[in-house]
Amino acid sequence: MLKSMGILLIATVILLIEVPPLLEKKYKKELLVFSILLVIGVGLSIAQGVGKTIPNPMDLLTYMFKPLNDVIAHLSK
Repeated sequence: MLKSMGILLIATVILLIEVPPLLEKKYKKELLVFSILLVIGVGLSIAQGVGKTIPNPMDLLTYMFKPLNDVIAHLSK
C-alpha cells in the first residue's frame, strides 16, 4: 500500500510539472498522449509494486515468430 501511495505521489508531481505548459501552449494531442502513457506507466508500476507478475513483451514476439523460425529451420536442414 505504501508503494502504491508513493507511486501516485510521484505521478502527481509529474502531472503538476508537465501539464501546465502543455495547457498553456494548447497542445491537446500531446496532453492526451502524455496522459495515456502516464496512466499506463502508473498502472504497471503499481502492479509491480504489489507483487504482480508483468509479462515481458519479448514473450509475445517469441510466441508470434516461433512458427516462422521453425519453418526456416526446417528448410535449412
